[in-house]
Amino acid sequence: MLAMKGDIILVGEEHRAAAEKIIDRLIEEIRASDRRFTMTVAGESGSGKSETGQALADALEARGVHAVVLQQDDYYVLPPQFNDAARRANFAWVGTTEVRLDLLDEHLAAAQEGADGITKPLVIYAENRIDAEELSYEGVEVVIAEGVYTSLCEHVDRRVFIARNRLETMEHRMKRGREGFDPFIEDVLTKEHEIISQHRGRADVIITREYDVEFVTV
Repeated sequence: MLAMKGDIILVGEEHRAAAEKIIDRLIEEIRASDRRFTMTVAGESGSGKSETGQALADALEARGVHAVVLQQDDYYVLPPQFNDAARRANFAWVGTTEVRLDLLDEHLAAAQEGADGITKPLVIYAENRIDAEELSYEGVEVVIAEGVYTSLCEHVDRRVFIARNRLETMEHRMKRGREGFDPFIEDVLTKEHEIISQHRGRADVIITREYDVEFVTV
C-alpha cells in the first residue's frame, strides 16, 4: 500500500473483520466487472480510513485480486505545514478546496478506462513537500481511494463510509502521531464533521462506530 511518508498505519482486527465482510459481499461483482473496479473509503480524521483501505486491499489480494490504494492525503494542494498555515490565516480554507479532488477523480477514471498507470502526487510529510511518483496500474484489478472527502469522487463503483465522529476517534488520532492536542485542530475537525456528515447518503456500505458493517445498496 502507498502511504503518505511520515504516517503511521496500524491495521487492527476490527479493520480486517470489516474488510472481509465487505469483500465477501463485493467479490463476485468485482470479478464480473469488464474493467478495473474502483472503491472509496471515507470518514472523519482518525476513523480508520487508511487502515480499512489497507485491509480491503489485503482481503482482495488473499482472493487473488490485485489492488492498490490511493491516499487523499497525497492530493492536498499545499504541503502539510503550509496547509496548516493557510487554515490558520483563513479558516474558510478548510474543506474540499484544500484537496485536488478533481485530480484524484481523474486517476480513478484512468483506472476504469484501462490506463497503464498514473503520475500522482506524493506528500513527504516530514520534509513538508510534495513530490511526484509514477504508479503502475498494470495487473491491478481494483483501485481503492481513501480519504475524508473521497465520497465526492464520481468515478467510483462502490463507496464505503465510516460513521465515527471526531470525539470517538480522538484516541486513534493520538496513536497515529500526526499531531498533539491542539484546540485549533479540533475546530478544523468540527468543520470537517459538518461537511462529511452530509456524505453518508452517498455510501453503499456503512461501517458503524462499533465497526460493524451495514450494506445500503449492495
